[in-house]
Amino acid sequence: MAARAVVVVAAGSGTRLGLGTAKAFVPVAGERMLVRALRTVLSLAEPTLVVVVAPADRMDECRALVADVAGAASGYTTVVPGGADRHASVQAGLAVLPDSVETVLVHDAARCLTPASQFERVFAAVGSGADAVEGGVGVVPALPVTDTVKRVAGDVVVETVDRSALVGVQTPQGFPLAALRRAYAVAEQAETDDAGVFQAAGGVVRTVPGDADAFKVTTRWDLGRAEAVVAERAGVRSIDPRVDVRVGLGVDVHAFDPDVPCRVGMLDFPGEPGLSGHSDGDAVAHAVCDALLSAGGLGDIGGRFGTSDPRFAGASGDVFVRGAVELLRDAGLEPVRVTVQVIGNRPRIGARRDEMQDALAAAVGAPVAVSGTTTDGLGFTGRGEGLAAIATALVRSR
Repeated sequence: MAARAVVVVAAGSGTRLGLGTAKAFVPVAGERMLVRALRTVLSLAEPTLVVVVAPADRMDECRALVADVAGAASGYTTVVPGGADRHASVQAGLAVLPDSVETVLVHDAARCLTPASQFERVFAAVGSGADAVEGGVGVVPALPVTDTVKRVAGDVVVETVDRSALVGVQTPQGFPLAALRRAYAVAEQAETDDAGVFQAAGGVVRTVPGDADAFKVTTRWDLGRAEAVVAERAGVRSIDPRVDVRVGLGVDVHAFDPDVPCRVGMLDFPGEPGLSGHSDGDAVAHAVCDALLSAGGLGDIGGRFGTSDPRFAGASGDVFVRGAVELLRDAGLEPVRVTVQVIGNRPRIGARRDEMQDALAAAVGAPVAVSGTTTDGLGFTGRGEGLAAIATALVRSR
């Protein structure tokens, strides 16, 4: 059995990312963060046990995903449910490792573009420092702080901090397994990283050079940055032929009805005329639904959620979008990205674009980009008779 292991922490909720799904399951350029992180770990030269700490409510899905990525190396992998916070999740991962493991690395799945060389640097440094300090040393990859750093009191700058003694740390962070287990067992409070837990128990932590690509995906900006890095890498690497990528188009049109509430892009617009329809008339959500179904070759909204079914009378657009995502999942597909353009004079969506994108993304489970335009007074939208929406969806095999 391997004498080294990696615990991949993938149980985070991803609240700050705002996509309504566990962060590790959010796609980056068509591939989930967890898949990208695992593929790197499984490419290491020496046999390495891999423990994935997953959201408790997605265990079956995570086990299937890990088995698919690991392939013949599945015997080296284990999936365990996470705890109430990161501290508890790491402990859960450490607990299932055999005592024969000497060195363990703890890695955040959200740092999904971390290169294999960083894992090897940390493994090597933990091994070389094992005899230098009783109980071994911890090792963290670090990058110099390049920004000027100020200490503040409220909004008042107190002083400039000497940045020459500061670094930003990343993962994976490496430790002797027995020493890290002891540190977690005696921890009196949760720390922001594993090195903090190790140090609080009296351990010594050293640094090795980090890598710019090992940044953590926390916000939408980070997600865009990660996709840009992947696109740059793809310029010199071929696309994985096993990934089935499909594109779909959806169009929906509804006339205005001043007697019903206005709901567009899953948002309410008080004071605006609503859109007529068997459901809530949300042309934007319906176009997104049709685009997803089209990409999966699954028909259209009328065929799947027809007006003859009383369950959908007055239903919100959220019902149809989530229903389309579920049908994709049953077909072995998942959304990667959706774009939708709203065509009409009203309601004005510009000031609420981000809010609309977040609402739609939460239902789709992938980023959604929204734009708006008018027809310069031409046609039924120009005359203010109704609203149209055109959506495109990119989906891939799971």
